[in-house]
Amino acid sequence: MRVLVTGATGFVGGRLVPALRDSGHDVVALVRDADRYDAAPGVEVVEADLLEPPVSFPDVDAAYYLVHSMRAGGDFAARDRLAARTFVDAADAAGVERVVYLGGLGDDGDTLSSHLRSRREVEHVLASGEAELTTLRAAIIVGEGSISFELIEQLASRLPVMVTPEWVRTECQPIYVDDVVAYLVGVLETPETAGETYEIGGPDVLTYEAMLERTAEALDRRPPVVLPVPVLSPRLSARWLWLLTDVPLSVARPLVDGLGNTVVVTDRRIEEHVDVDPTPFDEAVRLALGDRAGR
Repeated sequence: MRVLVTGATGFVGGRLVPALRDSGHDVVALVRDADRYDAAPGVEVVEADLLEPPVSFPDVDAAYYLVHSMRAGGDFAARDRLAARTFVDAADAAGVERVVYLGGLGDDGDTLSSHLRSRREVEHVLASGEAELTTLRAAIIVGEGSISFELIEQLASRLPVMVTPEWVRTECQPIYVDDVVAYLVGVLETPETAGETYEIGGPDVLTYEAMLERTAEALDRRPPVVLPVPVLSPRLSARWLWLLTDVPLSVARPLVDGLGNTVVVTDRRIEEHVDVDPTPFDEAVRLALGDRAGR
């Protein structure tokens, strides 16, 4: 199958491209700057910016939408809305039959954070196109290059004591990045997943406090003492993260906003179609840390 990957230079996209190649697919990587993209042998490169329509797609059977602009700060929701609309227009014009999107977990009945609302809005925009959309929804993705995991790692390695908001006790179901990639490839190769939405997660449901403790242990450090307080506002909490980690304030705010949402898999239908042996959290952390993990 001939497949287009947007976000090919990103945390997930950079791993998806070789995985698709290994599965025998012809891959077209859509990037904003072809001169800065080190394409693997056999990967076709197309230069385009979804924030600068119109954009034209080459002749492909399917396309992945892995674009997310939260790292750029500011009004990321508006940028993501524009990028998704540009993608749909280009995919429809090119006659793309299938689209696969990686979104975020979160119960629509909850008061979703701005970050998760944006993810859901993008999902609706993509569904408005002519292609059959398959959506995978995931919580924190563990792996080197994940901004959410970088935040956990930095807090676990730098602070002996943390005064945190009550979101530290919120439940989350993290998933290892290689498992996410396996699901992304798997749904493409399973026709009956077209037009469906699935939730994916690892085998462990943990609070953020537990993830901090277990990441500290993987770093061979004493787990931080966590003191939850009910009066630390999201704004103050974001500034606290900005001061104590390398995460920019413009990114810390939407991240903190989303930590109050429980993000746990409640629908396991994906297991009927794609066989992935999920990686336990502790092993995923060790793999993500690499040489930084304790011996």
